[in-house]
Amino acid sequence: MKRCLIVDDSRIIRRVARRIMEDLGFKAEEAIDGAKAIDSVKVSMPEMVLLDWEMPNLSGPDFVRALRKLPGGDHPKVVLCAIENDVQHIQQALDAGADEYIMKPFDG
Repeated sequence: MKRCLIVDDSRIIRRVARRIMEDLGFKAEEAIDGAKAIDSVKVSMPEMVLLDWEMPNLSGPDFVRALRKLPGGDHPKVVLCAIENDVQHIQQALDAGADEYIMKPFDG
């Protein structure tokens, strides 16, 4: 089964995202911030990462840059989620190494 790491400091967002990803056939795992997510991917690299932009300890873009430097870190598809929808934020996410950018809020 494919795995998705959901990284968000909001428990509610993690819960909604987990339901969506499990409905899509992924085994969902969670991390409460970018630093915990880096620890998680060092142990086991997921196929996908659903990632918040604004988090304590390590932002979404900083997480993606760190992930892409790890062995195997070029493989996961990374979807960065944020409330901003301006071109600058989208370009910053893509420049950091994200594969996609989606707007919050989202629902299942």
